This record gives sequence, structure tokens and C-alpha cells, in this order.
Amino acid sequence: MWNKVRGSLPLQLVLAAGAAWLFATSLTSLAHPSVIAEVERQAWYQFLMLGKTVYIGLLKMVVGIMVMLSLIEGISNIGAIAKLKTLGGRTLAFYTFTTMIAVSLGLGASLLLPAWQPLTQAVPLAEGATLIGEQAASGGAIATKLLNMALVNPVAAIASGNLLAVVVFSFMFGISLLTALPEKHPLFEVISGLNKGINTMVGGIIRLSPLAIFAIVLEFSLKGSTALFSQLALFALLVFALTMFHGLVVLPSLAKLLTGIKISTLFKGISAPLAMAFATSSSAATLPLSMRSAQELGVSPTTSSMVLPLGSVMNMDGTALFEGVAAVFLAQLFGVDLTTSGIVMIFIMAMVSSIGAPGMPSGSMSGMQLVLLAAGIPLEAIAILLIIEKPLDTFRTAVNVEGDIIAALVIDKWQRSEGNN
Repeated sequence: MWNKVRGSLPLQLVLAAGAAWLFATSLTSLAHPSVIAEVERQAWYQFLMLGKTVYIGLLKMVVGIMVMLSLIEGISNIGAIAKLKTLGGRTLAFYTFTTMIAVSLGLGASLLLPAWQPLTQAVPLAEGATLIGEQAASGGAIATKLLNMALVNPVAAIASGNLLAVVVFSFMFGISLLTALPEKHPLFEVISGLNKGINTMVGGIIRLSPLAIFAIVLEFSLKGSTALFSQLALFALLVFALTMFHGLVVLPSLAKLLTGIKISTLFKGISAPLAMAFATSSSAATLPLSMRSAQELGVSPTTSSMVLPLGSVMNMDGTALFEGVAAVFLAQLFGVDLTTSGIVMIFIMAMVSSIGAPGMPSGSMSGMQLVLLAAGIPLEAIAILLIIEKPLDTFRTAVNVEGDIIAALVIDKWQRSEGNN
């Protein structure tokens, strides 16, 4: 039994989460609610929280470099500019397609269901706050924001966790190396060696994840509240149902249709990264496991080292779905009349904002601002989402990661059919 636990990371994560929940339940059942706040100030509690602090800190320290080296190696392994055009173009096209499906699913279901009851008293706008106008919602404003995010010094981008800028620089540098140097240049071997080294380091960090999961679940269980507004609870249920439909029906169906893989084989092969994504709410933190699982399912290193890092930044199906549903929910809650143009703008902004969403816990909330502004909703409404954002974040992150791996399977199948891998 012990050998089975020691050799199975998903089982370790489940056991750690279960143990944390049982421990938190025993504390809340034995202590008066007013005493629970004292628990968080105890030395033993702070010591347990070190597991989360160390794990997340270590991941933040290496994830930017890992994405950069992985993408540069992936591009350099392609071996020809023509091949880069094919692989990169297919990756972007497939990610855009699945994101469009996710947003359409979220918006369609939200608009077909009965409207949410508006708040009896609107939340007042902060002084100086304004709703977005036609000019602010223009394509130029959107493009400017994306360019400001993407065109950043790569060192500063790594330090700040701006993975979109890291991806842009890695693509530019990788293509430049591929164009300027011969295919067998020693520099490519150096990059490969550095990539193996950083992946070995990340593999060691991953072994600490059960400690981090115990701390995360314990903290959430102690702080969580069941006293949610009825409409907020129903909204959370709607998002959960749509996310599960996309993750359990839409994406596996695409994988079966386009690759022929058995759905049971698919879920068995991706169980570890899904468990990690669910536990950490971080697609970036799950990236090493995703790459290993994809290669175990038969995806070539060339495809996985390019498709998966790119997916951890721009392929956020669960995030896009959540933002679309949340925009309709909050618009109706605040009594904002959504016209046809408003719906179209929400669709566009949910797709655009999900591309740059950080692959870290609650990373979608930064992009949610653009969606709310596009719908004419005061940004203060984000506070309402934060009440139930954390548990929903775990499920949509798992769907994000699932979409990345399925994309790698599909694109690798296309590449192999043409003899490109």
C-alpha cells in the first residue's frame, strides 16, 4: 500500500487534500467559530502554511525560465521555418477554435436561462470610476493593452510573471536562432541541456506538492463559508455544470473525433496533471506534468514542448467560459441592459482576456476587468465574484490543462500524418 501511495502523485494529492479537510473539520467542530480566527495565529498553523508558501514560491521562481527554455527548444527542434509555420499556425487555430466553443457555450446557456434578479440596491461607483464607452472599447484600445502586456523586457517579464511577454520573446528569439544558425549548431545542445536541467529542478519541486495541497485545503476549509447568497450559489452551480460539460463532453469528443483515442485512455493518461491543476489552480504549475503525460500518450517532444507552454498562456477554455457567464450574471445583477453589440463585445473580450490570463491561481480575475468594462459593469462587481471564485478556479484550471493536452494530441496527429514529426 505504501509503495502504491509513494509511486502515485495523484493519490498523494487526494490523500493530502482529504487529510487536510478532515483536520479542518475536526477543528471547526470542536472549537467555537470565534476561536477559529485564533487558529490562524498559532505557530503550528503558520508552520503548516509554509508548505504552500515554499511550493508556490519555488514555482514562481522557475516557471518563467521554464516556459522560455521550453519554447525556444521546441522552436529550435522543428528544424525549418516552413515547419514552424505549420505547427505554430495549427496550434493557434486549434486553441482559438476551442476557446470560441467555450465562450459560446457559456454565453448561450446564460442568455437562454431566466434572467437573474437585479440587486435591490446597486453598488455605488467609486469616485472617478466610469463605465466603458465606445471609444474605450474600440479595437485600438484592446490592441494597445495586449501590446503593452506582450512587448516587455524579457527579464522584467520573468520577474513579474508576465508569461505572455515571455512567450512573445521566446518565439522571436527561437525563430531568430532557427533562421541564423545551422540545424546542428552547438547552441541548440546548450539550450536542450539547460531545459533538461530546469525540468529536473521542477520535477523535484513537484514532489513537494502534497505538502502544499495539505496547506491550501486546510486554509480554504477553515476560511470557507456556506453562507452564500442564493443567486451566487446558483451562478456557481451553472458555471460548474457548463465547465464540466465542456471538460467531460466537448473536449473528449474532439479528441476522439480528431485522433481516435479512447476516452478512457485519455483520462487515465491525463489524471496526474488534472489532479495537480485542480489542487493548485495553476496551469503554469502543472506544465511539467502536462508535458510528461502528453509524451506518455505518444505526443512527440517537438510538439509537446511548443504546444503545451503556449497553451499554458493562451488556451484558457475554462477561464473564457467563466468570464462570459460572469459578465451576463453581473450585468443582470446590476440591471445593465445587454444589447446585441454588448453580447458581441463580451464574446470578443472574453476570448482576448483569456489569452493573457496568468497561469497562476485566480489569474483570470485580471482579465475579468476588461470583460466587465465591455459590458458596462462597475469594476466593484469583481468583489462579488471573489466570494465563490476560488472553488470554481480549481475546476476551470483542470479544464484549461485538459484542453492543452488534447490540443497537443490533435496537432501531433496532424503533424505525423504529413511526416513532420
